This record gives sequence, structure tokens and C-alpha cells, in this order.
Amino acid sequence: MTLHIIGGSAKGRRLFSPPDHNTRPTAARVRESLFNILQDIIEGSHFLDLFCGAGAVGIEALSRGALHATFVDQQADALDLVRRNLRLCKMEGQADLARLELPGKLSRLTTPYHIVFADPPYALPCQEQLLRALCTHRLLCPDAIVVVESGKKAVLPDSVESLARKDTRTYGDSVLHFYS
Repeated sequence: MTLHIIGGSAKGRRLFSPPDHNTRPTAARVRESLFNILQDIIEGSHFLDLFCGAGAVGIEALSRGALHATFVDQQADALDLVRRNLRLCKMEGQADLARLELPGKLSRLTTPYHIVFADPPYALPCQEQLLRALCTHRLLCPDAIVVVESGKKAVLPDSVESLARKDTRTYGDSVLHFYS
């Protein structure tokens, strides 16, 4: 799959893609729809990209005006790929990377975020734990938006702690769940 940035300062930039087929990057049409929805709040935001893979979603956020992005993945090779992509887009100074077991080690993050995007493997049913951890560890700014990508068959809760699902959008086999 060819990855490229869809909008903003790095529009059209081709990113390095994961070499294996176990990583499922968020499709371009899903990213485009996501950022069309977030366009009014992305500017100046702190963005958290969980299960970041190649980093396309977080880099797209930076390209569209996010002030800073934190990329988190459990795999060292994924974070190496994010580093390469950040360097390619000249965005290294706007990002932090963390190798953490998710959702269990989210407590190691300390910054509150305006926007959180989480794209766990579809076979890993950790969405509720993830939402709970974001609230428990106070990683959300007031009025934060959390977007969780899942497969069509996944059942996500309507609410967890202070978060309530406000919207759901389906794109083929992918579903975006919006919480705030």
C-alpha cells in the first residue's frame, strides 16, 4: 500500500510504508474523512497517535496544523518507520515517539492531548481498556476528542468514564468511533 499525505504543508508527500502485511495502515479515504471532520480543531492541537504504525495519521495531523504529535507503538520497527517519515517531512522537531505496551503502559505519558487517534489491530479487543486508561491517567484536555478505528464487527461501548460516543462513521471494513 502506498502511503501519502493528503492535505496541509506536506500534501502529496509519499511516506515509507510498512514492509510486512501484518500492519494495516489507515486507508487514505478514511484519513481524508477523519481530517475533514477534525479540520476546525486540528490547528494548534496536541495530537496522540496510538498504535501508530507508519505514523501516517499523526503526520497528517502535523501537516494540517497540529502543534505537536506523540506517536506510540509497541513495535520498535514501527517507530523506526515513523522516525524516517518524520525526517522525510521535516517534522522531527514537532514529535515525540514512545515504545509502550498498550493500553497498559499509557500511564507513562504525562501530556494531556486535544485529539487522540487509536488504531489497534482489529483482532485485539482493547478499545474499552484504552478509553478507560486515557481518562484514568488524565491524558485528555477538556473538550478532547478520541477517535478509535475498528473493524465492522467490533462492539465498542457507548460510554466509558467521562467519555461518550458522539458519532460513528463506516468506511468499507473500517469504522471510526468519535468520543468526547
